[in-house]
Amino acid sequence: MTSLSDTAPYPACPSEFNMTAHVMAAGARTPDKIALSIVTPTGAQRWSYARLQQAILGCATGLREAGLSSGDHLLMRVGNTVEFPVAYLAAIAVGIIPVPTSSQLTEREVSVLVDVTQPAAVLHDGVTSCPPHTRILTTSQMKDWANLAPAAYEFGDPDRLAYIIFTSGTSGVPRAVCHAHRAIWARGMMMNGWYGLTESDRLMHAGAFNWTYTLGTGLMDPWTKGATALIPAQGVDHAQIPLLLARNEVSIFAAAPGVYRNILKSDKLDVPKLRHGLSAGEKLPQSTRAAWAERTGTRIYEAFGMSECSTFISTAPGTGHVGETSLGWPQPGRRVAIVDATGPVEKGTTGIIAIHRSDPGLMLGYLDQPEATQAKYQGDWFLTGDTGEMTQKGDILYHGRADDMMNAGGYRVSPLEVEAALMAHPDVHDVGVTDIEIKADTRIIAAYYTADTTLDEAHLKQWASDTLARYKQPRVFRHVAALPRNANGKLVRRKLPDLPAV
Repeated sequence: MTSLSDTAPYPACPSEFNMTAHVMAAGARTPDKIALSIVTPTGAQRWSYARLQQAILGCATGLREAGLSSGDHLLMRVGNTVEFPVAYLAAIAVGIIPVPTSSQLTEREVSVLVDVTQPAAVLHDGVTSCPPHTRILTTSQMKDWANLAPAAYEFGDPDRLAYIIFTSGTSGVPRAVCHAHRAIWARGMMMNGWYGLTESDRLMHAGAFNWTYTLGTGLMDPWTKGATALIPAQGVDHAQIPLLLARNEVSIFAAAPGVYRNILKSDKLDVPKLRHGLSAGEKLPQSTRAAWAERTGTRIYEAFGMSECSTFISTAPGTGHVGETSLGWPQPGRRVAIVDATGPVEKGTTGIIAIHRSDPGLMLGYLDQPEATQAKYQGDWFLTGDTGEMTQKGDILYHGRADDMMNAGGYRVSPLEVEAALMAHPDVHDVGVTDIEIKADTRIIAAYYTADTTLDEAHLKQWASDTLARYKQPRVFRHVAALPRNANGKLVRRKLPDLPAV
């Protein structure tokens, strides 16, 4: 059978649509309900739906009075504060195009993004690194804007541009990904296809406001459902999250795999109200999944996606789709395939994970890069650049980025399989593997790991030989201080060979 999932299409987005109006509609029916809590171990800053909507639409008026017009780009240099989502939704409400950026970027890196997007203005918190610009708006102005008369939503074609986010992809060169207003409508497929989210849930996301995973899963989606979103305040570390989960009666927790690993180091992990966890950003190690289930009695449901289409493959509560080793199943309403150069391959065959160009969550394209946009398509299929295989059951096994696949002794080896085997070692904290050239036409697998101390290499090689076929076993082990990760916490394997040994 062919590796193609072709379920009934998701209902069409309304012809007159505004992303912010869609996000805030459920909350308007329960204005006194808490929409957002910014939590610390000693308390919380709480926002009702009524207060949140007033702040958003007042800020929209402020942006207009500051001289911004529909279609203008607004680059955001704002840290992990509530001003971030307020300004983001305010801009979209009136047709201004927000460009959220990571607060970790340097001034030089931000200058590149400014050159790409040519923003009409930059919203700055006064702290985050920011290059000079002819029009700087400040988050301190937003306190006054919140009291302005609320702006009217600007409705229109759901295919029109709503916001721009950046992805480095695999090249390391930032690309501006343009998303339409309909992108939020498409996220409705995640509600049951991944989250199991209801309006009574209290969903905590461990990431910063200015991470797109947090913006979507941690804020936009709970608000779309009329649920309560909880975000740890700036400065809260991972060791404090178990306390926050318990004190705030969190029912769903979302984080990247590395956060789960850090939380599991806690001596106490008592989360009686937690129904389940959500994971995305990179592949969740099976060892982490199993340890979490043992400590909390709850499952972690994983999802796969990308900046160009958010998530579209996942496991989900209440569906029987638990995916202990796979990424999960295409969400109902999605059309997904595993393809090669000729199209969808047979089940059980490795190929490129692809999603149909008709998916409402798929990007409009890369800003001012039509050739780069077209290069991502093969006919009607958008190529993710990630390899996988569809099983006879219809779930998808993940084999890693196509350009991360290793070639050792003529064998193609997924780094994820090797990393999962080494992560099971009790003394290894984190690990990344890649292949390195030791002489012309000869490549071997090298493992870079973090641990409290340098581990005996003979012991590590024995561990690998007990769990991996010989051609998959690393020939080199290097103890390093930390693994190279990007601003979203994803491992950057191409930088591994440059790491000095501890």
